[in-house]
Amino acid sequence: MKINNHHFCVIMAGGIGARFWPMSRTSHPKQFIDILGTGETLIQQTYNRFSRIMNRENIYIVTNESYKSLVKTQIPGISDDQILCEPARRNTAPCIAYASYRILARDPEACMVVAPSDHIILKEEIFLENILTALEAATEHEWLLTLGIRPSRPDTGYGYIQFDETTVYPKDPHLKKVKTFTEKPNLELATTFIKCGDFLWNSGIFVWSLKSIMKAFTDFLPEVNILFRKGIGEYGTAREQTFINDTYGICKSISIDYGIMEKASNVYVLAVDFGWSDLGTWGSLYENRTRDENGNAVVGKNVMLFDSRNNIVNMPQDKLVVLEGLEDYIVVESENVLLVCKKSDEQMIRQFVNDVMLEKGEKFV
Repeated sequence: MKINNHHFCVIMAGGIGARFWPMSRTSHPKQFIDILGTGETLIQQTYNRFSRIMNRENIYIVTNESYKSLVKTQIPGISDDQILCEPARRNTAPCIAYASYRILARDPEACMVVAPSDHIILKEEIFLENILTALEAATEHEWLLTLGIRPSRPDTGYGYIQFDETTVYPKDPHLKKVKTFTEKPNLELATTFIKCGDFLWNSGIFVWSLKSIMKAFTDFLPEVNILFRKGIGEYGTAREQTFINDTYGICKSISIDYGIMEKASNVYVLAVDFGWSDLGTWGSLYENRTRDENGNAVVGKNVMLFDSRNNIVNMPQDKLVVLEGLEDYIVVESENVLLVCKKSDEQMIRQFVNDVMLEKGEKFV
């Protein structure tokens, strides 16, 4: 396969993965963990996946400055120039604006994929075909594309995209114009979406030409665009990090979905099915792990279960753990923390982390 030199990838790897606490910590978040036991961390899987279809030097990783050494350790051979360090967390729009202006300094004709660092892709060949289709469409048209996952259940943890049934791209009839975005709905609304048949899960994976996303920033987030545009001439130089540190200090925090995708009229979605999970919660990890005859997903060589069903258990390999009478629980030990929580209450983990930080200090988070 001939690789297109104008294709770039931006991997977003700055999150702290609070919903995966206590395995995911501020100092070592989930994207840097081999959370599935495959021998590769999530960011390694993501980087290696994209390196199959584009030049490695065209892959950028945007992360918090405190994770730069982790990136360099886990992705040997990546240059300092490819690691874009954010001094603070400002959500996805500033992250994408920064990466876009950095790529502009190299290739104004670029077409780019923007993807999180911590997703599971089970059908990699299909995924890469979908990405190349989207890149081709984004090169031919001034479209902002996102990948939409065909939903398998009325999940309330995902955003939803409604699409127009009309064929707009003869090369792939699964590419549709977006009608509406809906943030995480309640169960009743999610169930209605599934029955309608014209709704997809929002994967948070985007594809567009540099020209198209720059115009979108100008039109819909001018205050963000102006800040990063001031750095033209600084990107790719020794002055870049100082400029970025100053810019992030005054830039607002806003997502690309809310800031641009929900407002623009040239937004399209490619309906896909490549075995995707955003691996956002312990429950999603449970769905992606092998389970025993009683529905328990267990990591740890010395875990003994009695009359226990449908639990996810993650324990140090050398610790003997005996559990009796548990059903639908999360039981996780990592370093100096043990968490025991009902699976149905896992959305409270963020609150647990906040409370622990306030009452017990940073060493536990």
